[in-house]
Amino acid sequence: MKWTTLVQVGELAAALGDPTLRIIDARFALMDPAAGRQAYLQSHLPGAAHADLDLDLSNLARTGEGRHPLPEAAAFAHRVGGWGIGPRQQVVVYDAGDGSMAAARLWWMLGLLGHARVAVLDGGLVAWRDGGQPETGDLPDQPMLPPYLADFDTSRIVSADEVEARLGEAPGWLLDARAAARFRGEAEPIDAVAGHVPGAVNRPIGDNLAYGRFRAPQQLRAQIEPLLAGRSPREVVVMCGSGVTACHLLLALELAGLCGARVYAGSWSGWISDPSRPVARGE
Repeated sequence: MKWTTLVQVGELAAALGDPTLRIIDARFALMDPAAGRQAYLQSHLPGAAHADLDLDLSNLARTGEGRHPLPEAAAFAHRVGGWGIGPRQQVVVYDAGDGSMAAARLWWMLGLLGHARVAVLDGGLVAWRDGGQPETGDLPDQPMLPPYLADFDTSRIVSADEVEARLGEAPGWLLDARAAARFRGEAEPIDAVAGHVPGAVNRPIGDNLAYGRFRAPQQLRAQIEPLLAGRSPREVVVMCGSGVTACHLLLALELAGLCGARVYAGSWSGWISDPSRPVARGE
């Protein structure tokens, strides 16, 4: 098993029981933060542990860095070991459906530690159930491991200061994964200010999908590459509302062969924490 982006239901089902496989359920609902854990306790993939976006993949005590600030690397590395993940394990992450809440976030964070063998289950729990695959309410009996011996690769994390410094660049370097109405500032159900970072280009995560699963790599590339306006993907930054669904867009870029983009972790909610930063509305 050397899955690094997506894994399909049949592939994962065939690997169940492999001692090097670790499965993580990352289901989360923004409007009901306890719902993901509750759903996990009722039923989940065999052997799966649970990762909570608020408790495990964020540090909500940090201010000015958006709604889901990254945790300290040491705290996350300890949690990773607690899930039984070491450098040799193949990790598969899933959520309720398309991977945006919050499987892709965990995929990215494990990558920040240098763990390459991690993939998102394409279609998530919906696809698993559609395939008639097994579930259980039993908690996993995986041995805990020491904290993962790695630090975050901070070169892959973009700060608000870097975004501000690039505001004068022509569009194509900053992609915003939020829904179009939120990007344009017509609706904002979550954050205090509506709009987008000036110069950003909208690429809603729904455009990456067809029937709840990622589009084919060649189709993704044909749609996304023109948005970059000739830039190398390594010059590109992705963002969203709080640095979570941006990871879904990053995964789409990787699938398309447009590798090397980085995530603005604070994203829109972090940007607007400083009222002096400019806001744009409309297209």
